[in-house]
Amino acid sequence: MKTSLQIFILLLLTTIAMAQQGMVKGKIYGDSQHPIADVTVRLNDKGLATSSDSLGNFIITDVAQGSYTLTLSKIGYETVSRKIHISSSATLTTNIILKENYLNLKEVYIKSTGVNISNTIDKIDLQLRPVNSSQDLLRLVPGLFIAQHAGGGKAEQLFLRGFDIDHGTDFAIYVDGMPVNMTSHAHGQGYADLHFLIPETVKELEVNKGPYNTRYGDLATAGAGEFRTLNSLDQNQIKLEYGMFNTQRALVMLNLLDKKHILSTRKENLYIAGEYKYTDAYFRSKQHFSRMNFFTKYSALMNNGSQLVVNASTFHSNWDASGQVPERKVNDGTISSFGSIDDTEGGKTSRSNVTLIHTQPLKKGTFKNQVYYSKYDFNLYSNFTFFLNDSINGDQIRQVDDRNIIGYTSTLNLQHIVGNKSLGSSIAAGVRYDNSEISLTHTVKRQFLNDVVKGKLNQVNAWTYIDENLDITSKLRVNGGVRLDIFNFDFQNQTDVSSSGNTTKARVSPKLNFIYTMNKNVQLFAKSGFGFHSNDARAVVVGKLANTLPRATGYEVGSTFKPADKLVMNVALWALHLQSELIYVGDEGVVEASGRTHRIGIDLGARYQFAKHWFLDADLNYNKGRLVDEPSDANRIPLAPVVTSIGGISYKTASGLNFSLRYRYMGDRAANEDYSLTASGYLLADAVVNYTIRKFQFGISAENLLNKKWKEAQFATESRLPNEPQSVEEIHFTPGTPFFLKASIGFYF
Repeated sequence: MKTSLQIFILLLLTTIAMAQQGMVKGKIYGDSQHPIADVTVRLNDKGLATSSDSLGNFIITDVAQGSYTLTLSKIGYETVSRKIHISSSATLTTNIILKENYLNLKEVYIKSTGVNISNTIDKIDLQLRPVNSSQDLLRLVPGLFIAQHAGGGKAEQLFLRGFDIDHGTDFAIYVDGMPVNMTSHAHGQGYADLHFLIPETVKELEVNKGPYNTRYGDLATAGAGEFRTLNSLDQNQIKLEYGMFNTQRALVMLNLLDKKHILSTRKENLYIAGEYKYTDAYFRSKQHFSRMNFFTKYSALMNNGSQLVVNASTFHSNWDASGQVPERKVNDGTISSFGSIDDTEGGKTSRSNVTLIHTQPLKKGTFKNQVYYSKYDFNLYSNFTFFLNDSINGDQIRQVDDRNIIGYTSTLNLQHIVGNKSLGSSIAAGVRYDNSEISLTHTVKRQFLNDVVKGKLNQVNAWTYIDENLDITSKLRVNGGVRLDIFNFDFQNQTDVSSSGNTTKARVSPKLNFIYTMNKNVQLFAKSGFGFHSNDARAVVVGKLANTLPRATGYEVGSTFKPADKLVMNVALWALHLQSELIYVGDEGVVEASGRTHRIGIDLGARYQFAKHWFLDADLNYNKGRLVDEPSDANRIPLAPVVTSIGGISYKTASGLNFSLRYRYMGDRAANEDYSLTASGYLLADAVVNYTIRKFQFGISAENLLNKKWKEAQFATESRLPNEPQSVEEIHFTPGTPFFLKASIGFYF
């Protein structure tokens, strides 16, 4: 009886103590009076921490009575500290404005919240690494390499974590929540053309490597990257650029509402951005590449705390291309590396997007709804094999994709207290509908000969997920979730009715992650999850593939840590098993499955501020991949990168002189399964110098400083030329940029 009474009294005292715990909550704004998400909020005395949500709200519960130092920090903003006092069972509410500031790694804290521990690195890179084009945006992803091989207008070929991703088969890309990748595309599964994004409008980048995050479904096997654009402009901007090979670029970014236009019921921002680019490029046949971009964004913070964001963009580009050249014709002197076999390749493409996002604050979270629409047109002429299949007219093909995309996403984010533990829940559902007319035709010098494949695509991806984040202790967080994706593939082949079909498939993808934050300088993690990439609808309904949605199984362990005040490092040891690789067969207009693969690798990264304005950064990646079901002498994954590295030294100030000297390295790798052909590696140096004085900025950028000859895109291709009795399989390549110099002048007002 005495023991029971003691236990009862202990429980009663514990309950009273818990009831007397206070809380701190508030809202974080920027200078533009719009909320700032993902700000680290810490009570330094006790190590309690959280992050602000998409509306800038934060809350820290179970705070004992006493005095604390409240510290708010985010890369690119000044750190703010405030002395606060928490009374027993009281709630302290505070609103704080953060001012933008240049990068200071001493103020970087390793967060104890969130699953994506690499996000710290992402934010540093966006502040540190120079971005001169939409292609450079992709290079911000640590370990991701790109290759352009069609005159500048085609989406880049991507390489990451031992994958030749083609144009997006295993890496999902989003802009402000809208998917960029095109499934069942005329040129390749997951085709992701990011050229509609103006680099100066990008505010944040979040990278999630591996299939560990429930937010991302189809194509997010090697990972996913999400770009977020500015909600407002600090100042207007006009920029003019001119470079070698008749390269021209003009940029205009304008606020349409001045800072005084703040109504009593809402705070508004509206701006527009326009970009024009032209270049003849460095090939023997001028590429005549031109691109026009337009972007506008409206954002409003309502008096009820909700936020409305509407953005619209459109871009159009057209170009000529020299295509890939065979090594044998370069070696015998018939053509140079910058020559061509068929210089009538090229194309044109356009995409227009409209996105509307409404975020409503709740008592314990947010409710976010997004709807988007894209109108997309694609027209590409290519000749991979020259005269292999048609010895008279040649093998040139035309690929067309005329597409409409409609999508909707609804996300409910909630914060609970279970016992005395913090539980964050995300419940989401969405749907994406693609309607497209796709065709593959045989052409000669862009003139129609005959249809190969022509049909109508209707593809639906409906999905839902639940994701839970539970703080077991103040240092250990467990993240678990499960995602359900349902696909309906419908393709009606107008050239062969028997090759039409409709089928429905589903995939369940569970995830489980552990994050242990030892202190503000060290975080350990162990991540695991299932993901998938869908196959092309034509291959699904015609080939009746068993692996319509081949599963990816991934896991990794690692750490993000600060061994010194101004040194941030990360390391990850990972593995990924894939049920089926996808290989695009351009001449046939289908995607084929090539069997199981496994990959292992290690990612290393470091960001170091060795003086107030001086920074060093580097990423080193090692990847080993093999085809599981092939013999050991023929099990290489073609074009899969093995060793890659990128880095540089930068001098960065708020005004005056800024510069960056950078390198890119990709090692040799197998071009085919038995490694009888080698895709040659390269080491390149680039530089950017800017000088800002008052309202003007003058800049010079240089690519390939040492003018090295290198091969940007490489393929093991079987081809035949008119004078050849037999076909030859060898490396076909697109040469990389020679020494290239570009100057710019910008005016800010």
